[in-house]
Amino acid sequence: MAKLTKVSRRRGINLVTATAATLREHIFACAPGTMLGSLHQLARELEVGIVTLQQAARVLEHEGILEVRRGPGGGYYGIRPDEAALERAMDAYLRVHPATYDEALDMTSLLFNELVAAAARCEDAAMRAKLAAIADQFDETRLDYVTIGALEIEFQELLFQMVRRPLFEMLTRVTLQYATSHSVPSVHHVQNDVARWCAGRRTIIAAIVSGDEALARFEANRQNRMIVRKHLESALAWEKADAP
Repeated sequence: MAKLTKVSRRRGINLVTATAATLREHIFACAPGTMLGSLHQLARELEVGIVTLQQAARVLEHEGILEVRRGPGGGYYGIRPDEAALERAMDAYLRVHPATYDEALDMTSLLFNELVAAAARCEDAAMRAKLAAIADQFDETRLDYVTIGALEIEFQELLFQMVRRPLFEMLTRVTLQYATSHSVPSVHHVQNDVARWCAGRRTIIAAIVSGDEALARFEANRQNRMIVRKHLESALAWEKADAP
C-alpha cells in the first residue's frame, strides 16, 4: 500500500481542506477497498487532531470515496464513487445554481451532436448492428410517447457504449436529466410531430452506422434546431397569451 504522508500545512489553506486533499490523493493511489487505517492511526500519521480528521472524513464520505466501517475490522476504507453519486452531486450543484431550461436545452443539443459524431467513429461491427436494429424500431405508425421514451433511453445507452468516454457520458446524463425534469410538457421534443422525429432519428442512425461523422453531426444538429425552434414558438405563444 502507498505510504501515507503527513498533511502539508500551506499558508492560506484550511487544515481540514488540506487533510482531505492528502487523504484523497492517498485513496486514489491505492486499490479500491483498501483499509487506510483507524481514526487514531490516521491522525498520528497525518499529524492532525482527531476532530480535524473526522471533519475531513465527512467531506470525503460526501464525495463517495471514503467509507467508515465500525466494529471488528472497522476503520477508514478508500472506495470509488459510482455514477449515481456523481450525478447527484452535479444535480445538487445545479439546484443551488439553477440553469434555465433554455440553457439545459442548448447543452443537451451540443452534447448530443458530439455524441453521435463520436459514435460514428466506432468500428465495432456488433455495436453498429445493434444500432441499425434500433433504427427499425423508430416507426411512427406504431409508437406512442411512452414507447418512444423507452426507445430513446435504449438509443442513448448504446451510444454511450460505442463512445466509452466517462466524463462526456456523465455530463450528458446529468444535463439530460436536468432538461427532462425541468422541461414543460407542451414543448416535449416528440410532441406534435412523431413522424418527423422518428425520421430524424433514423437518418442520424444511418449516418452513424455508415461511419460518416460529419453527416451524423449535421443531422443531429438539424433535428436539435427543430426542437429549439418548437420551444421558441411555444414560448412566444405563452407570452402572447399572457399579454394584457
